[in-house]
Amino acid sequence: MTRVLPRPQAGVPHRLAPLVAPLAAAALALAAADHAWGQPGQQFLAPSLAAATFDSAWTVIHRTHFDTAFNGVDWPALRDELRPRAVAARTQDELRAVIREMLGRLRQSHFELIPAEDAAGNEAPDGAVGVAAGDVGLELRLVGDDVVVFRVDEGSPAAEAGIRPGWAVRAVSDLDAASVVREARERTRTRPPGFYSAEFAVVRRLSGRLLGEPGTTCRVVFEDGNGRTVERELRRRPWPGQPITLGNLPTFLGRVEAAEVNDDAGLRVGVIRFNVWMAPLAREIDEAVDRFRDADGIILDLRGNPGGLGAMVGGVAGHFLDEPALLGVQHSRGAELRYQANPRRVNSRGERVRPFAGPLAVLVDGLSASATEVFAGGLRAIGRARVFGQTTAGGVLPASTYTLPNGDVLMHAIGDFVTANGERLEGRGVVPDEPVALTRADLLAGRDAALLAALRWIGAERAGDR
Repeated sequence: MTRVLPRPQAGVPHRLAPLVAPLAAAALALAAADHAWGQPGQQFLAPSLAAATFDSAWTVIHRTHFDTAFNGVDWPALRDELRPRAVAARTQDELRAVIREMLGRLRQSHFELIPAEDAAGNEAPDGAVGVAAGDVGLELRLVGDDVVVFRVDEGSPAAEAGIRPGWAVRAVSDLDAASVVREARERTRTRPPGFYSAEFAVVRRLSGRLLGEPGTTCRVVFEDGNGRTVERELRRRPWPGQPITLGNLPTFLGRVEAAEVNDDAGLRVGVIRFNVWMAPLAREIDEAVDRFRDADGIILDLRGNPGGLGAMVGGVAGHFLDEPALLGVQHSRGAELRYQANPRRVNSRGERVRPFAGPLAVLVDGLSASATEVFAGGLRAIGRARVFGQTTAGGVLPASTYTLPNGDVLMHAIGDFVTANGERLEGRGVVPDEPVALTRADLLAGRDAALLAALRWIGAERAGDR
């Protein structure tokens, strides 16, 4: 069961941070929408409620969209076109389809509709999670048309079952992976860049089926590196991180990991990975940086991190800056917000320290989005980090949420973002300094090509310092 904080009354806007920020929850909104496609929402809907809900969604966007030209869409004309269909809707599903069509016409990220049942604490959609969720220790990616195992947690149920990175996933419980890929490609074919990629939809849906109550099991069918079919019944463990709730959005899970990598030449590199930008993880991130303050380099692995609270970006960046720096600017209607980062000169124990001055590498991929893109693109723009991996999602618009009269939650973008050097990331993403393709062959061979590229760069940088 999904648990969230108490939902405000309809018509009340909700800013998800004092500084309105890109949201990790946008990925969950996509999952909620995907869930809604296959779920009955056939309760009778009064025409007056349908009209009020549509009008509310249209008006909120009309009042708050950062671009008064609405990305080239004639917003009043669109209302005139779609409102009769909304009023004629007789079920929640029919109304949601009309509102989603309206949002889709904008062709921008961070415009989504979260069904009331998913926001209010009913069964979580595929890709969203509950506070008592367990997992099996697998992380998935889409490589071509294959869903592949990207990472296996050491000591997890998946690891104990002998599952290896690079294995292809053919089915999870009753979901056929090939069918999920085909459906996702069709459903996202006309959607804008950003969160609405087929990979986001596929990974969130199948990963959602891997989650469940600790102690329960799920059946997964794989194809191993030799082309053999392998079927495993995996028992879920308690999630090794923490559940995080935010306003009226589905619960999701946060985790911070830190490890040291050494090579034969004596290079010592800290690798820090966290999967979402949320305040409950801030102290663990700070402690991880403290652990590697005397390392030869630090790698921040933000692959798969869909974003979170933008207010955290400057704080984490401050660990790596010796002078104040502007990472970028958010432009909203009639307002401007500067993403300023200041040096962090006190560690997690309250002791005076110097910010880390060594080489900083950031790993990203197509599932890195929103606040992750602000961080990676912002630090690269000022020359403080080198980015490795695949181009990010390109979904960077700051957003807010609003509860509609029918109880659904409207997520809507209220700002645009450009880096300090004027680069707009929405629809384009952060293009890595060193692109590194993800291949099944590398995964099967146990090679993390992006991580290895970052390590080589840090080694070269340190060799040049000597």
